[in-house]
Amino acid sequence: MLETDRLTVQFGGHLAVDQVSCRFEPGTLTAIVGPNGAGKTSYFNLISGQLAATQGKVVLDGEDLSSMAAATRAQKGLGRAFQLTQLFPQLSVAENLRLAVQARQQSVAGSALAWLDLLSVWSDRSAWIEEAHALLEQVQLTGKADLIAASLSHGDQRKLEVALLMALKPKVYMFDEPTAGMSLDEVPVVLALIQQLKRQSDRIILLVEHKMDVVHELADRIVVLHHGRLVADGEPGVVMSSPLVQEAYLGHSPGAGW
Repeated sequence: MLETDRLTVQFGGHLAVDQVSCRFEPGTLTAIVGPNGAGKTSYFNLISGQLAATQGKVVLDGEDLSSMAAATRAQKGLGRAFQLTQLFPQLSVAENLRLAVQARQQSVAGSALAWLDLLSVWSDRSAWIEEAHALLEQVQLTGKADLIAASLSHGDQRKLEVALLMALKPKVYMFDEPTAGMSLDEVPVVLALIQQLKRQSDRIILLVEHKMDVVHELADRIVVLHHGRLVADGEPGVVMSSPLVQEAYLGHSPGAGW
């Protein structure tokens, strides 16, 4: 169970996230939606530790993570994929994944130096290499295993980042606009991967997404933020049909669709 209790962050006089309390259960994909500036990414940053809360708590499996740094929260089971890709750009695609697999196995904290120190022990770790290549197959990057990550197209970089997250096998998968900037033919691969993760009934998936067709396809539950406050929470059909949400929070008139 992941829970945020009155989670708040204030920048000067602006409340970016305002007293948001929410519980997320395993086996559920929750889409967090709302207009630009609603506080969605700030809420994600508070959960994963990229932002320090002004007040409130983040609790995972009964343990208060609020005072922990982002790397420690990752060790505890919070896995985060960012709106902008976060890779080791000068390492190959395969090297990126091998490091992620090994980091999980050895519970490495995650600093850049700690990751790079792992390079010296790759060659005799065939199980890690095999797992990395299996993940490459899942994200359809096998033919690009030896390319430098920085040379990949934006869409392939996003697929690699999803593979890195899968390699870490977190308790909570957090995706911040995973299809942003991807071409139409690349999007189905990422959506299929997230659908696959949904079948792991012991995992929690959180998704920040602007594309309502993606939300339609993936979400079991929708949480709506507006001006930093939680204004709607429930099953997709109920939330999507709410005139309040359509008109006031997502810029649609009732009945116009998403």
